[in-house]
Amino acid sequence: MRYIVVLLSVFIVSSCAKETSSLKYLSGDAFGTTYNVQFFSSKDIEVKKGIDSAVAAINQSVSTYIHDSDISKINKGDSALVVDDIFIEAFNISKGVYEKTNGYFDPTVGVLRNAYGFGDTDYLNNIDTVVLDSLMQFVGFQKVKLNEDGTIFKESPHIYFDFNAVAKGSGLDYIGKYLESRGITNYLIELGGEILAKGKNLEKNQEWIIGIETPDSELEDRTYGDAVKLTNMGLASSGNYRKFRVDSITGKKYVHTINPLTGSAEMSDVTSATVIAPTCGEADAYATAFMALGFEKSKDLLQKLSGIEAYLTYTDSTNTSRLFITNGFKRRLVD
Repeated sequence: MRYIVVLLSVFIVSSCAKETSSLKYLSGDAFGTTYNVQFFSSKDIEVKKGIDSAVAAINQSVSTYIHDSDISKINKGDSALVVDDIFIEAFNISKGVYEKTNGYFDPTVGVLRNAYGFGDTDYLNNIDTVVLDSLMQFVGFQKVKLNEDGTIFKESPHIYFDFNAVAKGSGLDYIGKYLESRGITNYLIELGGEILAKGKNLEKNQEWIIGIETPDSELEDRTYGDAVKLTNMGLASSGNYRKFRVDSITGKKYVHTINPLTGSAEMSDVTSATVIAPTCGEADAYATAFMALGFEKSKDLLQKLSGIEAYLTYTDSTNTSRLFITNGFKRRLVD
């Protein structure tokens, strides 16, 4: 996952005509990483308990790492469970991106993620053509359905949902809705490098400024390149430069982005994708999809999509690193 840092400063906004509104900070643990929230409020409002409750609800709905979560029960074959709004949101976003990418984004790829060692089960030591073919029969979002009564239909009980490529983003949107229910309209949430920005930086009376980490940045010594202005939108990114597994026997390198159409876990020419979208859930899903699509297919799709902007790093035919930025993303870059 490509990390994004928020460029921050502590400040207080005052006005003769309005009650003073101050910037408040809070943080916590979520989804195996941390979240950081900033928001403006003129009141001493308590929201951390509510955010932590929202995180717990998201985990209980769509975390495959919790054995009794809704998604885990469905993966084990429970066809009577009625899913909640969190699951429905992740399902519907996934369905939309699946259709628009012609299957390059597919949360039923879970059996493959597990097999390659990027899921929550033991990986397979040998994935040959025969094994891959046997796994691919359980992949395909067209093989599942959200029923009118809120239950989930699967063509095979072995189909394994994995919403990790959308759950964090849609979870961020869910936390944002909670803040708005408390009357907070100017806020910035960062969760594991993904961003949801609403309203604006009241002190500077401008959009929030987000710094983008460079692809070759080291974990212990991060560097940042461009920065973008955001308001009322989400930003997420994906990359293969850190998250991979090398088989100890064969020495083969497996990256965490899997092509759902071929079942392969091999790096495409897109090395990182940072996406701006109306929601963080959509940004999260498309960032993963562009990694699997490759550069040319991603560029073609971006010309057709409305409201989706991207910042892609990729390698060309001479293995030279290149950068592609959509016009909408360019307009948001800080000079």
